[in-house]
Amino acid sequence: MHRRDFLSLGAVGMGGLVLPSMFAGTAIAAQDLVSTLDVRLKKSLADAGMNAATQAGASYCDVRVGRYLRQFVITREANVENIVNTESTGVGVRVIADGAWGFAATNAMTPEAVAQTARDAVAIAKANAGTLTSRVQLAPVTGVGEVSWKTPIVKNSMEVPIEEKVELLMGVNSAAMEAGANFVQSMLFLVNEQKYFASTDGSYIDQDVHRIWAPMDVTVIDQASGKFRNREGLSAPMGLGFEYLNGSPSGKTTLPNGVVVYGNSYDMKEDAIAAARQARAKLTAPSVKPGKYDLVLDPSHTWLTIHESVGHPLELDRVLGYEANFAGTSFATMDKMRDRFQYGSDKVNLFADKVQPGSLGAVPYDDEGVATKKWDLVRDGKLVGYQAIRDQAHIEGKAASDGCCYADSWASVQFQRMANVSLEAGKTPLSVAEMISNVEDGIYIVGDGSFSIDQQRYNAQFGGQLFFEIKNGAITHQIEDVAYQIRTPEFWNACSAICDERDYRLGGSFFDGKGQPSQSSAVSHGSSTARFDGINVINTARSLG
Repeated sequence: MHRRDFLSLGAVGMGGLVLPSMFAGTAIAAQDLVSTLDVRLKKSLADAGMNAATQAGASYCDVRVGRYLRQFVITREANVENIVNTESTGVGVRVIADGAWGFAATNAMTPEAVAQTARDAVAIAKANAGTLTSRVQLAPVTGVGEVSWKTPIVKNSMEVPIEEKVELLMGVNSAAMEAGANFVQSMLFLVNEQKYFASTDGSYIDQDVHRIWAPMDVTVIDQASGKFRNREGLSAPMGLGFEYLNGSPSGKTTLPNGVVVYGNSYDMKEDAIAAARQARAKLTAPSVKPGKYDLVLDPSHTWLTIHESVGHPLELDRVLGYEANFAGTSFATMDKMRDRFQYGSDKVNLFADKVQPGSLGAVPYDDEGVATKKWDLVRDGKLVGYQAIRDQAHIEGKAASDGCCYADSWASVQFQRMANVSLEAGKTPLSVAEMISNVEDGIYIVGDGSFSIDQQRYNAQFGGQLFFEIKNGAITHQIEDVAYQIRTPEFWNACSAICDERDYRLGGSFFDGKGQPSQSSAVSHGSSTARFDGINVINTARSLG
C-alpha cells in the first residue's frame, strides 16, 4: 500500500483501529472479483490436509481454504486517487498433536502442497508440546456435513461496474463542494470473503461473505481566520450488498436536531451536503463549557463506546491475561462474573450476537465450525458472561464455544474475536424527542470521533462528530470542542434511559485490531439512543486558548 493511500485512509478517522492485512494481496482485474473457487477443489484440498495431519499424529485438524477479494475506490474532489482490486487465496491448516496447537499455511492450491502443510503443522504442534503447562481442551462440536451459505444481498457490489462507482463518488464530491466544502474525500471499500472450512469433526462449511463501507470526510475553511473544521460521513459499514447505497427513505431517520442518520440504507450525496453545512456551522459554534452534563448519545456515536468499554473488556482472552495487544487486558476479571458485578444500571442489557442480519459479523458458522448465536454479556446491569471459543469454554465453565473464533486471512491462525456486541433497546416506548424533553442540562452527540482508553479498559475518553446543547428539555444550538471522560462501570451505571427498538441502529468498524502479529476483524454494534447522567465533559480546545 502506498504511503499517500495510508494517509488518506487515516483521514477517515478510524480512531486508532488497525489497518488490516486485507490491504495485502495480488492485484487483479475487476472482472475477476466475481469468480469463485470450485467446491470440488476446496473439498479435495481439505481432505488432503486432514488425511495427512491424521496420519502424522494429529488428534484434531481443521483446514480453511480462503479466497479474499477486496476493492477500494478512493477519490478526492474531482479526482480519482486510486482504484485497487486485490485477491489473496490459500489454505491454512490447524492441528492438535500431543495436546498442543500447530498451524501452517500455503498459497499452493494443490493436494500435495496442502498435505505437506498439514505435516508441517503437526511438526510445529509436537514441538510446541514440549513447552505445555496444560493440554488443549476443546469444547465438543458436532459435525454438520456439507453446508453452504451466502450473505443475503440484493446486489453484489463486485458486479457493479467501476464506472458506476466512480460516478457515484464524483457526484458526492461535487454535491459537497457546491454546499460549501473546501475539500472532500469519499471512498468505497468492498469485501467478499469466500471461506471454506473443514474439520475432522465432520464439517464441510462453505460461506460467501459480503461487506460494504462508504466513508467520507468533508472539510471547510474560514479564509479570514484560517480555521478549519471537518465532518466525517455518518454511514456505517454493513454486511450488505450495493443496495445499501440506494438511499431508501425507510433507511434513514431525522433527529430532533435536524440531523439525518442512517440505518439499513445510506444516501451518500445527502450526507455529503449535510456534512458541508454542519462543518461550516462548527466554525462559529460556541465552545463547550466544561462540567457535568447529561449526555444523549446517538447510535452513530454509541457503537464505539460499546466497542471499547464492553466488547474488548469482555473478550475472555483479555480477561485471562492471554491477550494484551491494542490497549491491554481487562478490569472485568472472572471473579466479577461470579459475583454478578454491577456493570451498569438495571436498564442496561448488553449482548453478543453473530446472527443479526445486515451486521458485519453475521455468519452461520465461525472459523472453528461452531454454529453462531446470540448470548448475554450483561443482563439487568449485572455481568453474566464473556466471549469464549472452543479451547476457552471450559475455563468459563461453559459446555460449548460461543462461536466467535476468526482469522482475517487463510494465512492467519484463527483466535478469539469480538462478536457483534450491542445495547438492547429499551422495553418501554420512548422516542428521542421524549428523552430530550426530560433533560435540563445536557449534550446531544452524533457520530464517532477520537478516543483513548487505558490498559484495563477502565478509564476512557470519547469525542464525536456533532454536538448540540440541550437546555430545559430543548435543543438550543450546535456547540464544539466536546469530549467526555468515563470510568466504564460508573458510565454504564449512569445510564438512565434507552429509546425503544424503533430507534435501534447499527454502527461498527471494518478495522478492529487485535493480536500480534495483528489481525483485523469487521464488527457491528447496535443500540438505540441512550441517556447517561452526570458525565464529565472537557473542552478539547482550552489548551489552545
